[in-house]
Amino acid sequence: MGDGLFAEAFVYLLAAVVAVPVAKRLGLGSVLGYLIAGVVIGPWALGFVGSEGEDVLHFAEFGVVMMLFLIGLELEPARLWRLRGPILGLGGLQVGITAAVVAVGALVFGQDVRAAIAIGLILSLSSTAIVLQTFQEKGLMNTEAGQNGFSVLLFQDIAVIPMLALLPLLATADAVGGGEDGPISELPGWAQALVVLAAVGAIVLAGRFLLRPVFRFIAGAGIREVFTAAALLIVVGIALLMDTVGLSPALGTFVAGVVLADSEYRHELEGDIEPFKGLLLGLFFIAVGASIDFGVLGDDPLAIAGIVAGLVLAKAAVLYALGVRFRMGLDQRTVFALALAQGGEFAFVLLATARSQGVLAEATVSTLVGAVAVSMAVTPLLLLLAEHVILPRVGTPSADRPAADAIDTDHPVIIAGFGGFGSTVGRFLRASGVEATVLDADPQHVEVLRRLGLKVFYGDASRLDLLRAAGAERARLLLIALGDPDETHELVRNVQKHFPNLRIMVRVHDRTGAYRAIRDGVDDVYRESLDTALRMGTDALAALGHSRYQAVRAARSFRFHDERHLRELAPVTDTKQAGIRAIEESMLGDGAGMLAEVDAGWDNSALRREVAGAE
Repeated sequence: MGDGLFAEAFVYLLAAVVAVPVAKRLGLGSVLGYLIAGVVIGPWALGFVGSEGEDVLHFAEFGVVMMLFLIGLELEPARLWRLRGPILGLGGLQVGITAAVVAVGALVFGQDVRAAIAIGLILSLSSTAIVLQTFQEKGLMNTEAGQNGFSVLLFQDIAVIPMLALLPLLATADAVGGGEDGPISELPGWAQALVVLAAVGAIVLAGRFLLRPVFRFIAGAGIREVFTAAALLIVVGIALLMDTVGLSPALGTFVAGVVLADSEYRHELEGDIEPFKGLLLGLFFIAVGASIDFGVLGDDPLAIAGIVAGLVLAKAAVLYALGVRFRMGLDQRTVFALALAQGGEFAFVLLATARSQGVLAEATVSTLVGAVAVSMAVTPLLLLLAEHVILPRVGTPSADRPAADAIDTDHPVIIAGFGGFGSTVGRFLRASGVEATVLDADPQHVEVLRRLGLKVFYGDASRLDLLRAAGAERARLLLIALGDPDETHELVRNVQKHFPNLRIMVRVHDRTGAYRAIRDGVDDVYRESLDTALRMGTDALAALGHSRYQAVRAARSFRFHDERHLRELAPVTDTKQAGIRAIEESMLGDGAGMLAEVDAGWDNSALRREVAGAE
């Protein structure tokens, strides 16, 4: 048994290590590399793995659970609330229209009404794992297609819950009870609903009030592996709780991630979970490839090909039409439609439930499992088709969305955002003999700056490929002066994740932006109006008759107190406002006697210190 386990682990790891780099070099992406590796080592090719493939697939689905947890960590509740329109509107329409279209097709091909409804619902889902992994690799998560795709996938994950509840209702009377009884299956319907709500509420309350002090206690021990174990324990525990009450484990861990998104331990959690997520997702894709039953495909290849083609075309048409309805750009809706046109991993779970409940026949389930797996396998190919064949022809109007510039400089400083603030810093550095690589996402602004003789590159600084092209792996400083706080937050997160050795300096507009940057782990935070406000206050004191020395010292003392309390307030900005006001009043009290604290003169030593500080 032990030898078999180690041998299987060796085969899976070897397949990943060989296939994925080759696929990446060929431009196919890691997801397609994993799928090809699974097909090659599966029972229908080399036969290195066989009957255990389905068990491996169930185990590897935990990678999807971890991925949803990490995605939740990257979504603050406020941002999730802003996405409520696309989630409910775009996601709801996609599931409803696609399910209706597929159900009509199933009726045309001889399925009864109940089976057709089940097939429509199951095939309306897309692959969260494949789509999000591909979007992240290609730097598309922050695009219109990426954000809308994520919203649709999130709604689909939520929709799995009512679908699981609906399948038993579609079963015939003599088939009901054929599935496995869950721990709450004997409860009345209203009681099951209360248990479900209690489980979700427990996750939210535990994430808000229990997990943070627990993490604080564990982090105090200073043992990294214990913190990693605690992070894994949370994910496993939530997945187990959700499975117990009949909900999607991925949805439960996503909720927990959102609750912890503004936690001071978010980055540690991301760093600890990320390697496990990557390995398990890779294992999941390999298992999908190995589980494709080429025997079923060989028995009736035309039928499988027809189902896959019909499914992809129907879903792509619905998604493209919704892209038009929601006013997405031509290039964005093309990527959006092709990326989500496959079946999803939750289809395997729903198909197994439909079979156990007698909703679908064994032969139908086997055929659909093969079709879903094949549709998942062709998704990376569809995106490659869009990227290299379709988009170059349909293109994007250059006046609306020009392509990012090719960056041909490599400097120790990168400046993201070259408005009034960023350009002042850039000109100061250049006058001091320090060159910087400048990125700005406003094409009109870039054109004006170029006419003035400044070398500025057009492009979205949050894109990893542009950061790498700008030399982020070799640069020493990244100065962020973007106008949108959300864009600043996303850029900081990406840089901390992919370029941890790059020091970040962030311009913010106000105290709220400063709080957010500090919670993001940025040490160098600069408020746009602080220095100007203190200069005006200093001049006002001098105009009122106070000595210039007293005014300057008072301003520096105020700045010291303000910066200290700013960092004290940052972790607690979500607590009761009364507590925050008390701390702010304390800060003002500390500064009230600043003019009285300083000497009446302007001695030489103080003058030297002031001049040295100004330098």
